[in-house]
Amino acid sequence: MSKSNRGSVSRWLSVLGAVGVAAGAVFLARRDRRLGSMNVDLAERPGVELSIGSEVVAGIRMRWIEHGHGTPVVLLHGIPTSPALWRKVMPRLRQAHAFAWEMVGYGQSIREGQGRDISVARQADYLASWLRNMRLGKVVLAGHDLGGGVALIVAARYPEMVSGLLLVDSIAYDSWPIPVVKAVRAAGSGVENMPAAAVRLMLGLLLYRGHDDRRVARESAAIHLDHYRASDSSRALVHQVRSLDVNDTLAISERLPHLKVPARVVWGSADPYQKPKYGELLAHDLGTGVERIEGGRHFTPEDHPDEVAEVLNDLLREVESEAEHVLDRLS
Repeated sequence: MSKSNRGSVSRWLSVLGAVGVAAGAVFLARRDRRLGSMNVDLAERPGVELSIGSEVVAGIRMRWIEHGHGTPVVLLHGIPTSPALWRKVMPRLRQAHAFAWEMVGYGQSIREGQGRDISVARQADYLASWLRNMRLGKVVLAGHDLGGGVALIVAARYPEMVSGLLLVDSIAYDSWPIPVVKAVRAAGSGVENMPAAAVRLMLGLLLYRGHDDRRVARESAAIHLDHYRASDSSRALVHQVRSLDVNDTLAISERLPHLKVPARVVWGSADPYQKPKYGELLAHDLGTGVERIEGGRHFTPEDHPDEVAEVLNDLLREVESEAEHVLDRLS
């Protein structure tokens, strides 16, 4: 990008920052006072407990949310979300031991990402280390947004770890980074110098545009942006977007048709960030169909947890059936 273009992007983001301070400071301040330090009921349903896990793996403190018993399922989030993206899906899973794993450098683990490679490809290696440490055996991987890219890379690099794949509004091929992320990356130091409140407003607008349920959008912003509020919002975001490289998914694209694993694809028909045509391509390469959520936008695990959970439960039944057939053949 030319210096003049970088300058114009930087100026645009600076204007957004100024507008954000004026228009968003009151909203953010009120929200922060109301929520305090993230006192949000992640479980959503009375009597449902989502436990929090934390352990040092390969010298990195890794975190996750855990729920249920049964077939191990690992749920992966994207940007700018956290494991709580799956809070509404996890209680709806049947016969599943679900783990919503937090990517290094995101959510409560933003500090763990400082000075580390937090690219999508490297996240796949971090996840593989965590899976070995947890001794879960083969797992079903369910990924949204960047998390879908991580799931695909793990399936391609470590097929012995994966029993099933669910891709939900996922990055793949050359579908990413999206324009706003490219703009933030190009502006770089300009974003780092923006007021933290303006950065959170920008991320809030990103979240709102990706939801078709306004109430859930407000809840989502309160939960996920709290992690940026607790850190250096500007530097954290810049480090995240500078780590994104489309070559991470392009490098494994040719392997996808050869993955011998049960798979499902779920996509919001109105997703403004990951175009539905990429869902169709993924489904073709993985030998499955696309479950379209009509009117759904990008953050479908939050807006449409029933539909996403239903598809994942169907995948779990297929995985369990295949495992039973293998045991029968061996007995």
